[in-house]
Formats: sequence, structure tokens, C-alpha cells
Amino acid sequence: MNAIVLPDSTLLFDRIADDLATTGYCIYPRALPASLTDRMYQYLQELEQEEFRRAGIGRDQEHQLNRQVRGDQIRWLSRACPEEAAYLAWMEALRTGINRRLMMGLFDYECHFSRYPQGAFYRRHLDAFQGRTNRVLSTVCYLNPDWQAGSGGELLIYADEQARTPIERVEPCYGTLVVFLSDRFPHEVLPARRQRLSLAGWYRVNNSLGGIVDPPR
Repeated sequence: MNAIVLPDSTLLFDRIADDLATTGYCIYPRALPASLTDRMYQYLQELEQEEFRRAGIGRDQEHQLNRQVRGDQIRWLSRACPEEAAYLAWMEALRTGINRRLMMGLFDYECHFSRYPQGAFYRRHLDAFQGRTNRVLSTVCYLNPDWQAGSGGELLIYADEQARTPIERVEPCYGTLVVFLSDRFPHEVLPARRQRLSLAGWYRVNNSLGGIVDPPR
């Protein structure tokens, strides 16, 4: 399969950096090149069900499965696969673009496919807690063609942990990209009334100390 030639995204990266500096989050419909979005969607359709596993909460020794908190199924991306490598290359360009503009020290990126079966949800949570993780910037890219109002699965973003009313309600429409500060914005996924597909990822900083590499390469 031929590699995708990614167009220059300088203007988009400028806008994302500006939004992160002013509000801490941004939402852009059709942000990625259409050819890349289509390629990821087609590839996702070809993956076998057994390649996905139930998502848990927490990391390492604290990792646990809890259907009362989240019900999605995930598959981590790897650069060994050409399709996955194409998406990771675009996110790498975004990483260097943000670092160049905001000097955030983003070190690497981890990402997985996320499949929400009908009825699945993810309770309100933060992707990172201040000083307790190296995840600093979260991304979500949606892969749901012809998503209709009333299908559920919206992403609700809250201004802080005390807020009861969301500041954004994002429909998981095909090609929409959401980027936000991981330790600042609590968010949740409402129950989906049809299968809901996305790519969820996190940019991390280098917390290596005393010979311990964090994040591992």
C-alpha cells in the first residue's frame, strides 16, 4: 500500500497552539487529511474483534477493569504497522509543532483505538492528576461516518472538577479532532446508541530519573 503524503499543516498547528495557550483545549472538524482519516477507518474495519481488549482504569499495579466506570474496548497502536505508523507520523508532526510554538517539552505519544459497543460509556474523569503522571496533552480523533444527532456518545468537557455543567458537548463526528490539557479538564463519554469509534492518545513528558526511563521507549 502506498504511503500517504501529508499536506503542510502549519496553519492548523498554529491554531491548535493558540487555542491551547488561551483556553487549554480545541475542537476541529476534519482536522486530519481526509485520506489519512479514511485510511484509518478502513483499517479499523478490518481488525478482528479478538484484537481488542476491555479497557481498564489506572496504570501498572493499580490497573483494574470496572464496567461501572467505562465499557470501551481498546487496541494500542504500533509503528510496526504501516496504517498505524501513518497516523502516528501525523501526531508526531503535531508534537514537534506544539513544542516549537509552546515549548511544552512533549516527549512522546501513546495511542489506542477505542471501540464503544452500543450502550457503552466512560464516566467523568481526568486523564492525569497534577504531579502524578507524565501525560500532559490528550487527543481524540473520531472515526464515525454519518453520525446522527441522537446517537449518543458525546464527549462532555468540564471547566474543572467542581463544574456540573459542561463547557463543551462534542459529537463524535467523522474526522473531528479534540486536543486538551490532560490534568485540567474532567470529561466523560455519554452512552452510545450505536457503535462509536475513535483514536485516543496522550502526549507525555520525560520523567526519567535515576536510570529509570519514564516513559519507556
